[in-house]
Amino acid sequence: MELRIFTEPQQGATYEQLLRVAQSAEQLGYGAFFRSDHYLAMNSDGLPGPSDAWITLAGLARETSTIRLGTLVTSATFRHPGPLAITVAQVDAMSGGRVEFGLGAGWYEEEHLAYGIPFPSLKERFDKLEETLAVVTGMWRTPVGETFSYDGAHHRILDSPALPKPHHPEGPPIVIGGMGRRRTPALAARYADEFNLPFASLEDSATQFERVRQACRTIDRDPAELVYSNALVLCCGRTEAELAARAARIGREVSELRENGAAGSPAELVDKIGRYGELGATRVYLQTLDLDDLDHLELVATEVLPQLR
Repeated sequence: MELRIFTEPQQGATYEQLLRVAQSAEQLGYGAFFRSDHYLAMNSDGLPGPSDAWITLAGLARETSTIRLGTLVTSATFRHPGPLAITVAQVDAMSGGRVEFGLGAGWYEEEHLAYGIPFPSLKERFDKLEETLAVVTGMWRTPVGETFSYDGAHHRILDSPALPKPHHPEGPPIVIGGMGRRRTPALAARYADEFNLPFASLEDSATQFERVRQACRTIDRDPAELVYSNALVLCCGRTEAELAARAARIGREVSELRENGAAGSPAELVDKIGRYGELGATRVYLQTLDLDDLDHLELVATEVLPQLR
């Protein structure tokens, strides 16, 4: 089981805080540093204000050396697919091929209103997501010297040079996730290298993983080609007092975290994460909400991670 660190900077974070977390995660042996791609805080004042996911990752690409970097997830409503393909390819090249590209349809209407971003219907958002996947992967995989064109209902690309190229010819691994019953599994089967479920129960994870596997079989793709992963909020303590203090700092109750997250003693985390592993998950993204508590990362790295390898 691989453990990755997942942050929510829209809740309030500076680049310097994110850099410290990413560099600590790298030094401690976590597999990746991921961040959300949101522009509006949901449960806090959001100070000092939003930061752009791909600008952040570009900086981290030059200030780390081994840890993988990515988004859970970029919204297809935020950027036109052509410029998005350029952005991700460039950050991937800047990192030496360490980028992973999480992409979703978008869901948080308030942040769209707050920053003047159109927020169409759910169907149209999924249509745009599908077209964005087609355009981005098509541009990345177009051979140098050839051009790429695409004629969709929402996006039209004409004779693009499809440059720059990412580090690897096929492009960064693509992460798709969510609980949608039909289109989400179908898009994952067609485009994804990894299928991720954020904050889902064991029962819901088992159900959705099987939907994705069946969608793969429908198009004659081996379901084992995909990585299956979960994201869980992290709250770990050696003692009940330490656990309660960490829960209080992120405004959560210990009992709720134990039920819904990766929470409790190191032994409890090993057991909980192991149960997701029994469903086929081979990665868990630990949502780290207190970005100043680097001791938290060290505790998990020293007392949980070794037991999961």
